[in-house]
Formats: sequence, C-alpha cells, structure tokens
Amino acid sequence: MSKFEYLAKDKKGKEKKGTIQAGSGTEAAEKIKADGFWPVYIDEIKKRPIKKKFLLGAGSIPLKGKMIFCRHLGVMIASGLSMSRALDILGEQEENKSFKKVILTLGEDVKKGISLADAMLKHPQAFNKVFTSMIKVGETGGSLEEILNILSLQLEKDHKLISKIRGALIYPAIIIIVMIVISILMMIFVIPKITSVFAEFGAELPFITKVLIAVSNFMASNILITFGVIFAFVGGTIFFYRSEPGKIIFHKIFLKTPIIKTLVVKLNSARFARILSSLLKSGVSLVEALKITSDTLGNHYFKNSTLKASEEVQKGKALSEIFSKNETPFPFLIVKMLKVGEDTGKTPDILEKLADFYEEEVNQITQNLSSIIEPILMVVIGVAVAFFAIAIIKPIYSLMNLV
Repeated sequence: MSKFEYLAKDKKGKEKKGTIQAGSGTEAAEKIKADGFWPVYIDEIKKRPIKKKFLLGAGSIPLKGKMIFCRHLGVMIASGLSMSRALDILGEQEENKSFKKVILTLGEDVKKGISLADAMLKHPQAFNKVFTSMIKVGETGGSLEEILNILSLQLEKDHKLISKIRGALIYPAIIIIVMIVISILMMIFVIPKITSVFAEFGAELPFITKVLIAVSNFMASNILITFGVIFAFVGGTIFFYRSEPGKIIFHKIFLKTPIIKTLVVKLNSARFARILSSLLKSGVSLVEALKITSDTLGNHYFKNSTLKASEEVQKGKALSEIFSKNETPFPFLIVKMLKVGEDTGKTPDILEKLADFYEEEVNQITQNLSSIIEPILMVVIGVAVAFFAIAIIKPIYSLMNLV
C-alpha cells in the first residue's frame, strides 16, 4: 500500500485535501469519488533520500528566482501567451535545477486542465500559502496579471530586506566566529606550551590561571572529544531553536534585547502590513488573510498574536480593537493606523503605507547596524584579551620578578 496526497472538489466546488492509503493512483481516485468528491490531483508521497536532509540549501529555491518568475509570467500572460506555453518557456530558461523542475511540472499540470493555484499546491517548498491563495484569487477573478505584479513587488521587497539584514550581520558574524576559532586553537596548541614554563618553576598560580590550564590540558589531550562537544553544542542549540519550546524562549529573548528588539519588531510589522495588504487587495477575506499572514511571520509572538486575532475577527470584532485590548507585540502605531483604515474603509491602503514606513525603518537600522555593533565587538574582544592577559601574562611577569 502506498500513501497519496490529493486535492478534490465536490459538486458545489468545496475543496478537500489530505492523504489516503491505496494500492495505486486509480484505487485512490475511486476511494475519493466514493466520498462524493472529484479528484483534482493525486500524487504519490515518495520517501526522499535521507542524505538530502543534511545538505544545507539542497533543492532550495532563491527568493529572487521566484520574483523574476512572477514578473515574467505576468508579462507573458499580458502578451497573449497561453499559461502552459508561458510556463514551458520560463522552465526552459530557469537556471536553478530545482525551480526548473517545479516550473516544468506546473506546465504539465496546467496542460491537464489543473488550475495554476492547484498545481502550485503540490509544491509547498516553492510556493507558500500567501502565493497560492493570491494566485487562486487572481484566477477566479480574472486579475491574474495584476496579482502576479503584486506578488513580484512583494517578493522584491522581501528580497531587499533580507539582503540588507544579511549584509549588516555578515561582518560581526565573521569577527565572532574568527575570535572563537582563535580562542579554541590557542587553548589546544598555544596555552599548553606557555603553561609548561609555570610547571618548571613550580610557582603558585592565581585561581583563574589554574582553571585555564586545566581546561587547556583537557582540550589538548582530548581533541576529538572537544570538537565533538563543540559540534554537539552548536547542533543542539540549532535543533532546540527550531523546536516550538526553543522558539518561545529565544524569540522572547530577542524581544527583550536592545537593538535586536527594534529590528525584530519593525521587520515583523513590515511583513505583517505588506502581506496583509496584498491579500486584502487580492480579495481574500480578513479572517483568511490573517491566518495566512500568521504563517509568514518569523517571530513566535507576532505569529501567535496574528492567529488569535483571526479567531477574534471571526467573532465579529474589529482588528484594531483586538490589538488594543490584548497583549500584542505589534507597535502602537499599527493599532492606531488600523483604526483609521477601518473608519475610512481603506485598510489595505493604510497597511501598504505602514509597510513602506517600517521597511524604510528597517533599512535605516541595517545601515547603522555595523556602527552600532562595532563598539560592542570591541568590548567583547577587550574582555577576552583582558582575560588571557590576567590568566597568562600576569603570572609570567611574577616569575620574571622572582628570577
């Protein structure tokens, strides 16, 4: 028996998706029909090779590639090309092998009569809920070209923000990594040679020096264990960070840490406003738009607040009222501007302006981030140098005085 994922619709057009056990695709289709649904697509879930899970970025699709895909597909559709032909051309031109395969598969599905949105649902690694929901609205309302332009703009904004943040963090990250590597190498190869001098003279050493020598001797005598512990610690930290309890703890720390807090709040606010605005302009209901937006937010507390807001909106409450009464990580400006948007009936436009504002704020922060972090790095490096100076150089001077 194999496992199949499927998307099906009933006579009223209601969608149903899930997984089903069957001996073949035909048998799976018969089971779905027996439940009163007509299968849109059925795909066997195949086990992927385990090694792919450990390849960093294996099969990844760059954000820039999806941005160009939306822009070009919109132009081709506006030029009168059929969807299947446009997808074939874009697939042939795509350089990224993973994305090329996805685009060509989309073209094959469209030729079979499957809608573009339904075809994209089969590739969640390439197209998230925001993407597929907006495409579905565009196909239903006959405004696919406009939707693709909105998506292209949104992806471009995301790409610029991510690039700026990465660019601002590369320098301090390299400095910290180099400092850690040098410290480890000193502990393993340099400190044991220096401390051998202390043993020859039999001098009484400060407590901090004794601790340093003990740690250094252990690391030098157990190099494999040392590096094993380091890799286990790094891997365990990453694993814990990605888990739900880890996100709750780390994301709370981020919201309490100066500088990082400002960046996290403004970045999530910009993303919330941009995506919610795009979805509302596309015709997605506010409840559904909030649910989809919550999936795209990086911080646990922003995500949770948005998801709870969707539940409250479904009960008939105004979004601004929900954010003003409940404990929310969103800044006060978001709440006030949402109220203005609700009163004037221009919530999508207000959200778009908020997105522009916060994206510019993030841009300013990233430009100044290096100058802010440099003094902090200097203090950290100074503390590290002072520690080694007190632990090693001071005893050397003491020995020189004895001699």
